[in-house]
Amino acid sequence: MSYTGAVTPGGTADVRELAHLTITKVAVDEQMSNNAYLLRCNETGDQVLVDAAAETHTLLPLIGDAGLTAVVTTHQHWDHHRALADVVGATGADVVAGEPDADAITEQTGVQVTRRVSDGDRVAVGACELEVIRVTGHTPGSICLLYRDPDGHPHLFTGDSLFPGGVGNTFGDSAAFTTLIDDVEHKLFGALPDDTWFYPGHGDDSTLGAERPRLGEWRERGW
Repeated sequence: MSYTGAVTPGGTADVRELAHLTITKVAVDEQMSNNAYLLRCNETGDQVLVDAAAETHTLLPLIGDAGLTAVVTTHQHWDHHRALADVVGATGADVVAGEPDADAITEQTGVQVTRRVSDGDRVAVGACELEVIRVTGHTPGSICLLYRDPDGHPHLFTGDSLFPGGVGNTFGDSAAFTTLIDDVEHKLFGALPDDTWFYPGHGDDSTLGAERPRLGEWRERGW
């Protein structure tokens, strides 16, 4: 119960122990302050990293001798995969990304995406499972990852598609914003309960219940 999700670059990681899955959150790179999430199956010890954003010297000791089965990159933007090549080189992990972003990630990092995913696909973390939810708008192939804790509430890793206070940046593209807010409203808020805890690509965590009353405000303001 001591987990808060408040982490800063250069600071310590925050660890959340669930019955079947351990979530370790760390912030990397002082300029961008990206979040990276190490997920470990408590039964098998298998690990998956969500966004090898930066700082190999931070991520590899966090991963430790257990290694990785996969690195999931939530979307193609450069600040979310700067350590991908080094982490994959050190661990031999599979590389998972949303289908429409996969070629850009390979081109930018030189690392081949070995599994291209979309809505409804599953990513195993040992005996645990993450459900892929495609949320289009911040990038064409952005994905969220949903862990349905059988002994608790859902846990949702949102990349840069959803933050406390709003959806991700669509850089003035009104059509992309409409697609993004529609996907966020229908695929996330419309499908998941208020106690769903979500973990964004930057900054603090929140719950869908805390953010739900502001959906109309986000849509009205256009960002």
